[in-house]
Amino acid sequence: MTDPKYTSILPAANPPAWLGVMGGGQLGRMFAQAAQAMGYQVAVLEPADACPAGQVAQRLVNAGYSDAAGLDALAAQCAAVTTEFENVPADSLSRLAQSVFVAPNAHGVSVAQDRIAEKSFFVGCADKSGVMPAPHKVIASQEDIDAIDDKLLPGILKTVRMGYDGKGQVRVTSRADVQAAFESMGKVTCLLEKMLPLAYEVSVLTARGHDGESVVYPIAENVHRDGILFTTTVPGPNVSDESALKAQQAAQAIVAELGYVGVLCIEFFVLTDGSLVVNEMAPRPHNSGHYTMDACVTSQFAQQVRAMARLPLGDVRQHSPAVMLNILGDVWFEGDSAVEGETAREPAWDQVLALPGANLHLYGKDDPRRARKMGHLTFIAPTLAQAQQQLNAACVILGIAP
Repeated sequence: MTDPKYTSILPAANPPAWLGVMGGGQLGRMFAQAAQAMGYQVAVLEPADACPAGQVAQRLVNAGYSDAAGLDALAAQCAAVTTEFENVPADSLSRLAQSVFVAPNAHGVSVAQDRIAEKSFFVGCADKSGVMPAPHKVIASQEDIDAIDDKLLPGILKTVRMGYDGKGQVRVTSRADVQAAFESMGKVTCLLEKMLPLAYEVSVLTARGHDGESVVYPIAENVHRDGILFTTTVPGPNVSDESALKAQQAAQAIVAELGYVGVLCIEFFVLTDGSLVVNEMAPRPHNSGHYTMDACVTSQFAQQVRAMARLPLGDVRQHSPAVMLNILGDVWFEGDSAVEGETAREPAWDQVLALPGANLHLYGKDDPRRARKMGHLTFIAPTLAQAQQQLNAACVILGIAP
């Protein structure tokens, strides 16, 4: 059904129109490749001279994310603009929206880039989504630390802004731990979240069009190492039909309540008692959705193109079980820990690609560093067990503990 709030629908931006993306990282690169496959031309705004997205885009606007001239140049070139990361200034999106269609808009991005606003939003739409976030408290002063309820500990102290891949997060078990962590973070405003009995984490990838229509992908089950996504498995081996349906319905309620246009990833915790807790959201295609490039009719990046160009959303059916493995810069080096002066060597991609169902995606980064995302591997197979077997074999070849 078309959302009745949309009384005026903009016409579609058909190829060969220009589409713009804020940010030059690997998500921007994969977005550009998907857009070009559909006949679009892509302009990227990015301050760095060399960037993964800039390598493939037809135009690189070499400017800061708040640079007025750069933003105006992007808006003048493009029929629509999106962002590949959530920390782009919301004011920049608002400026762009004065003259060009922007998806997602500044409001959706600003909610997602501030943990306090995000948690407040989740609480505010809980009646419609059916899920709540973990118990939490804002920590901005010593008085806040002194007033911590014992029930919130142990917990995780997180910076309100700019946290990702485990950065800006510290586990705490006491008020003294909270105080030490708060001071180590420069006393910036933080959020203390209660640690809950986690069974596993899932992420729900959804997309919503300009007309209010939405779609939701199959549930992905995630495993993290050192705060960075390690593997994504779809269908999730531990996800019950009941949990999957509840998470999908919650995601669609959240994306509608946000008035969002584009691809949105929402992470949920499934607790040991089977209950569902909403954790956080990313207003863009997501690492856990990379499997869609090889295992679904419409990839998350092609879906983002469709949404921002105001085209009908694509089919989200998954045609093959899939397991995705993040490839970090560590695999370019011997051993598990950094050694001063260590020399990088190219991994044995020929051996990896000899494995059935292997799909390799490298991001064009020429400086491998430990813990840096360099690419990903997706294995698809007739059964999930076969895909997992091939992923384990790839881990052996690459020297990754499976």
